[in-house]
Amino acid sequence: MNRNDNQNDIANDARESVAGIVDSIIYQSEDTGYTVCELEDANGDPVTVVGIIPYLTEGDKITAYGTWVNHNVYGRQFRADAYDKQLPAELGDILRYLSSGAVKGIGPKTAQKIVEAFGTDSFAVLEEHPDWLTEIPGITKRKAEKISENFKAIAGARFVMMFCRDFFPAATAMRIYKKWGGGAVDRIKNNPYSLCENFHGISFRRADQIAAQMGMEADSQARILQGLSYVLSAESQRNGHTCLPETDLVRCTVELLFGDDRQYLPKVEEMLERAYAETRLIPVQKAGVRVVYLPHYYRAEQYVAKKLGQLNDLCVRFDMRDIPAMIEKSELQCGFSYAKMQRQAISDALLDGVLVLTGGPGTGKTTIIKGLLAIFDSMDLRVSLAAPTGRAAKRMSEATSHEAKTIHRLLEMEYVSDDNSSFLRDESNRLEEDVLIVDEASMIDIMLMEALLRAVKPGARLILIGDGDQLPSVGAGNVLGDICASGKIRVVCLTEVFRQSAASLIITNAHRINNGELPETGGADGDFFFMRRESEEAIRQTVIDLVQNRLPRTYGADIVNRIQVITPSRKGMSGTEVLNIGLQEALNPPLPGKEERPSRDMIFRVGDRVMQIKNDYSMEWETDSGKEGMGVFNGDIGTITGIDKENECVEVQFEERHCRYDYGLLDELDHAYAITVHKSQGSEYPVVIIPLFDCAAMLLSRNLLYTAITRAEKMVILVGKPSVLQRMIENNSHAERCTMLREWLETGIN
Repeated sequence: MNRNDNQNDIANDARESVAGIVDSIIYQSEDTGYTVCELEDANGDPVTVVGIIPYLTEGDKITAYGTWVNHNVYGRQFRADAYDKQLPAELGDILRYLSSGAVKGIGPKTAQKIVEAFGTDSFAVLEEHPDWLTEIPGITKRKAEKISENFKAIAGARFVMMFCRDFFPAATAMRIYKKWGGGAVDRIKNNPYSLCENFHGISFRRADQIAAQMGMEADSQARILQGLSYVLSAESQRNGHTCLPETDLVRCTVELLFGDDRQYLPKVEEMLERAYAETRLIPVQKAGVRVVYLPHYYRAEQYVAKKLGQLNDLCVRFDMRDIPAMIEKSELQCGFSYAKMQRQAISDALLDGVLVLTGGPGTGKTTIIKGLLAIFDSMDLRVSLAAPTGRAAKRMSEATSHEAKTIHRLLEMEYVSDDNSSFLRDESNRLEEDVLIVDEASMIDIMLMEALLRAVKPGARLILIGDGDQLPSVGAGNVLGDICASGKIRVVCLTEVFRQSAASLIITNAHRINNGELPETGGADGDFFFMRRESEEAIRQTVIDLVQNRLPRTYGADIVNRIQVITPSRKGMSGTEVLNIGLQEALNPPLPGKEERPSRDMIFRVGDRVMQIKNDYSMEWETDSGKEGMGVFNGDIGTITGIDKENECVEVQFEERHCRYDYGLLDELDHAYAITVHKSQGSEYPVVIIPLFDCAAMLLSRNLLYTAITRAEKMVILVGKPSVLQRMIENNSHAERCTMLREWLETGIN
């Protein structure tokens, strides 16, 4: 064992190395390449090595780089984060390697014959002269070709892993090999930017660094073309734009690639024209300005506009004279009388193919859904309810006593590979429903809306329900806002707050805030409180004390699991990053025997509340009843129920779904004692605590505060500065998203 003095090692950790011949394979995953093996080092001592080392077999000679760790069951191990692998050179080692079954088609007897025939040239024969193998009895020409192909695949994997180790963790290198095979190195060398196009988690910045290391010129065509696409993609993710004005795109691309050097403007403009010619990017005129699209966003907005128009045109309309009687019948069935605007909404839903129903809390949207369900059921129409998130779908089911599904489940999402998925329901396999009612429509981004509409059959009815005053979708687009603003789709806006709802200060204050007014606070038995704190440290301490002590003391210990802290920002003393540390320490401290696992800059511990922070379509889950499925999604909240150190995985319970996360997947989880307002969209919690503190100006807005407050079912507690509350209420500005769905709807798409 010796020291590795490479100054570029990850996080400057002291990495060591161990070298030897693999004596045995204890465990190996074909999918991930995760391996536990025992090798014999230069001193003849056995060493247990664990890490991602794909296609390893007995007889391999490796040098592993990493750190020594002490496993609580298996003792001292060497955890490898990189490795070198050399084919054995000595006759005995070559025979041992081939006899191990590493190369398909070669067993111990055949291995003996190959080594006897070709000696130390055996590997060269397998790779370059497979026809020579036919000289050995029992090896046909076809078998020789298959043996050679398998040997080349193993060699290719080794080559890819060795090449990628300078750029990526072994797990990422394994993903690259599994997708691109032995040709991965050539693809990376030809265009390093293809990495960020094809692999989630490999950023443009990382690909750009690799390109620079390979000597690619800063003003190369490939770099500029990728830079243009990257700017559009980054703006869609960061600010929700589906397109950008051409001048902004060029300026941002020059800044990204060349800093303030304006001499590259003509070159970037030249490459932009080439991107148009090759349909990499699509230019469109918007109000006299040329805007630029990535093709998938262009297609999505055009399709959504076209399909909404078709649904309106093709829907079978009921006779207006019959509608009053239908509404009265549903009133009798449901046991209540509709208000004027509720009757109007039901009537419009029966007259048009597409209806948008908007309104704040307490305005009777659920009552309308129940009434429509009664009418459609009496007509034997097939109806489905859906929502963008699992929590929103569950709330919809509970409120209507009718099953609601997530849009992903309704469309029968299917995992394909890596981070990709597809929907089984589309234009070739449409939904059978006659009516589709979708709640929380403000959360639907343009790509999900396109997928949904592709599955809706012509002639079906679509009813979109949402609150236009909430935050827009996390994904790109301004779907609900553009539809409402177009004037081409009928919109019913509910404004009357009903008496029962008006008794709640949560609902009253949500509407007051939406109208630019300060909230009211009630007495000790109220449901809306404001606790004035001036310093961020005092805000943080008060939030933790409320969750840990004050609320449990007043309402019982069970309330802790029903509290959600929702904060405007990740950063700051009262942001999610700091609050999660404090809340974990208060609610789930380390104890002897309580398992935990470090990951990134946090500790995951049994009992922790955690959130999935990206869509993972390949995550397998199982329910207590034995039902199995795949997929956990951005925003799902669960609890860590176990940490299996032997199998290196963390067990998480998401309501009825039980999942197992390999240690390598822990970057998909975050603590969820405190979450951002954006992550809370579509969910409701019994008790919501909202810290109000100075943070980025764009986060101190009225619609963000309104969204946070409307997440609460039973109680809201604001903790913080009155000045921040005032600023948020006064700031009614909305970040404009550059989209064209409204224009496509207004002009019509043929």
